[in-house]
Amino acid sequence: MNYLLSFVLSVVLTALSYFFGSQLLKNDLAIWQALIIGFSVVSLGALTEALGAPIWLIVLIPFPVGMLLLYLFLNQPFLTWLLTYVTILALYTVIHLIMSYFFQFHSLIPAWRLS
Repeated sequence: MNYLLSFVLSVVLTALSYFFGSQLLKNDLAIWQALIIGFSVVSLGALTEALGAPIWLIVLIPFPVGMLLLYLFLNQPFLTWLLTYVTILALYTVIHLIMSYFFQFHSLIPAWRLS
């Protein structure tokens, strides 16, 4: 799969995890907000990778950006944000497991290859 397609697919899948995670808890994150978070998180991960950082740093660096943007967009109390973020991470992990196991697509979490 070429890099641009992998990048776009990673942005979309990450954004969907944010969107559906917030919808599950009735926090109503707009799709455009989820896309901004997905684009920011994946872009930062790709940039970190392009700079030759170790895998653990590539995985770690995007988290604070996603967390901060979610907090700003939700405009909810801390505990609501925390529960939403944990839900999003669980959904993100399920999406990764499915994409990695069935489609050998590992770009969501590069260090976690299941095949």
